[in-house]
Amino acid sequence: MTEFRFMRVLVFFDLPVVSKVDKRRYISFRKFLLKDGYDMLQYSIYSRLCNGMDAMGKHLLRLENNVPPKGAIRSLCLTDKQYARMILWVGKPTKIEKTLKNERLTLI
Repeated sequence: MTEFRFMRVLVFFDLPVVSKVDKRRYISFRKFLLKDGYDMLQYSIYSRLCNGMDAMGKHLLRLENNVPPKGAIRSLCLTDKQYARMILWVGKPTKIEKTLKNERLTLI
């Protein structure tokens, strides 16, 4: 029996927006993240919930295929349990974070 473990992919990026081309690339990358199911955690930090290592690998490959040629982009993979231990010092949880904590996810 295969064990499913929810994983989180965090994407941190700092992209140039000096020229029109750079701005288009930034907008395109951000739209890709949103379309691929990432939620904005903070400015330039996005998070995506994945159902196991295989799904996480698939989304990391998609991410790799969509990175712009300039800037800095990093990813960090965590278990959902590790992600839940994040401490929020200032501010409030996002609407998405509140929703995911209150809902139970069901695998079919």
